[in-house]
Amino acid sequence: MKKKVISNVSWVGCIDWDLTKFHGDDFSIDNGSSQNAYLIEEEKTVLIDTVWTPNRCDFIGNLKKEIDLNKIDMVVVNHAESDHSGALPCLMQKLKKDTPIYCSAVCKNILEGQYGKKDWNFKLVKTGDEVEIGNGKKLKFLDMKMLHWPDSMATFLTKDNVLFSNDAFGQHLAVEELFADKANFEILNREALKYFVNILNPFSLILSKKLKEIAELNLPIEIIAPSHGAIWRKEPSYIIKKYEEWANCYKENQITVLFDSMWGGTKKLAQNIAKEIFSKDKDVVVKVYNISKADKNDVMVEVFKSKAIFVGSPTVCNSITSNMAGFLEFLKQLKFRGKKAAVFGCYGWSGEGVKILYEKLKEAGFDVSDNMLSCLWNPFEEDFSKLSDFVESVF
Repeated sequence: MKKKVISNVSWVGCIDWDLTKFHGDDFSIDNGSSQNAYLIEEEKTVLIDTVWTPNRCDFIGNLKKEIDLNKIDMVVVNHAESDHSGALPCLMQKLKKDTPIYCSAVCKNILEGQYGKKDWNFKLVKTGDEVEIGNGKKLKFLDMKMLHWPDSMATFLTKDNVLFSNDAFGQHLAVEELFADKANFEILNREALKYFVNILNPFSLILSKKLKEIAELNLPIEIIAPSHGAIWRKEPSYIIKKYEEWANCYKENQITVLFDSMWGGTKKLAQNIAKEIFSKDKDVVVKVYNISKADKNDVMVEVFKSKAIFVGSPTVCNSITSNMAGFLEFLKQLKFRGKKAAVFGCYGWSGEGVKILYEKLKEAGFDVSDNMLSCLWNPFEEDFSKLSDFVESVF
């Protein structure tokens, strides 16, 4: 069903209320999500993006109820990832032959890599290119390379001043009411941050430059229509400012303790480290997570908010636990900047665990303290007496 964004622009996407995982099983979904596609009806009718493959039949069926598919004059593919392009092969079979697809050159290559080479009428565009759609309005294309794929772009509708931003400025959030000002604001902000941390933070340096480029274009953006979640129609500058803030080595007065434990020794250290942190600064927010039990995407949000982290694992077979190893690989992928770290753990035989934690955190870009806390078997008073200096090393 069409939902009006403004008089000539409608939302024609799909809402997945029961979606719990995304990117395979790599991203946890807490409040549903949506794949947002948009229909612009001017002298020319334009479809902006589609939905992912499992929803293709519902998408095309609903679209046919709203408009004669032969009236669609062009399709814009801002990003070739399958959650935005999955319905495209089926849709193109139903549109007029030679209906043009506007996309970046890299997007064309990815579409053909995913769906095979088709006899599609590609129109390749880059930043600054425009296409007239009637009534004095144009679509302006903006390169958004690596936000978060090399093919990504955004599309700006002039006069109505709508930025179809694709993955930038979105959230995994199901919002029947469509707009950010209609959503639960606390949940909206949390999901926007979670989306940024887990998907866009690895490209924060690129993002900062891109935000400056967009500002220099002086586009009078009145609405931001992303490809997931709620549409920003009131003060869209709010989410732009948030992105500027988040992309600039963001941190709060928070320290997070992360651990895995086999028989409780490393857990005892983690709990006592948290107490020691708070004893040194009553204003600091302290969070503690067992990474084998906590949701990794939610934990990464807490790491992002932290100025420092403490990471602990027992030594297992001359290494660290497999859960911690996987977590640290994901941590490295997210490319956090400007954060401190310290490592700790228990051991029974050889004790390499803390050294491995140290090296992996260095590889992940953290400023890691040389003061490593390593305890033979269970920690006792002698070990706890070292906590003050250990914790102080990251303050």
